[in-house]
Amino acid sequence: MRPAYFDRYPTIHFERDAQGILLMRLHSNDGPVVYSSQHHSDWCGAFHDVGCDRGNKVVILTGTGDEFITQFGWDKQLSTAEDWDETYWEGKNMLRNLLNIEVPIIGVVNGPATIHAELAVLSDITLAATHATFQDMPHTTFGVVPGDGVHIVWQDLLGSNRGRYFLLTGQTLSAEEAFNLGVINEILPPDQLLPRAYAVAHKLAALPVLTLRYSRVALTQRLRRLLEENLGYGLALEGLAALGLVQSQKK
Repeated sequence: MRPAYFDRYPTIHFERDAQGILLMRLHSNDGPVVYSSQHHSDWCGAFHDVGCDRGNKVVILTGTGDEFITQFGWDKQLSTAEDWDETYWEGKNMLRNLLNIEVPIIGVVNGPATIHAELAVLSDITLAATHATFQDMPHTTFGVVPGDGVHIVWQDLLGSNRGRYFLLTGQTLSAEEAFNLGVINEILPPDQLLPRAYAVAHKLAALPVLTLRYSRVALTQRLRRLLEENLGYGLALEGLAALGLVQSQKK
């Protein structure tokens, strides 16, 4: 039976095979993601629904076409505290819900990831295309505080000094650099990414289900604690600075 949430989110394509391997492919009109408020909202709800579905044994998360996410099309006004509140709530719960999925996640970075790359690199196993790159483009580019979780994820993955440099300068990492820094696990030609992801997923799905679920819980506990301690505060600072920017532009 097809779960109801498979048809609930217009920016996510879902497929699940007989072994319980769930593919989540992020998109815009079935093409590469043009990141908008709809994506932000969909990801928050979808990660919750996926985590509640006991039929999922392994999740594969990827983008569409030859890029993960590079195009910015945010369409929601964020000029008052009330405007920001919904984004603040979704931002907190999106990453919480992602890490609360109690089965292994394989991130498949099918190309450049310059927007919300943390969604892929928070996976338990991350595979990247040879032409993939990693960057936190939207924050400092638009004068916004990198406080929506990237301040936690990238400092954790790269180390404090490298992470701060990455976020403050808008540094771009090649797939090879990301591999050497321990951000990703494998680099593959684009046409080999999904076959490799499914091969790994089938191997994992053959494990006892409680082993899968409890391993995921054990291996994400520290990250969930870090997010719980720092994510809400980071988003509040991001919102405060963004509102200050709006006010200064009105003068």
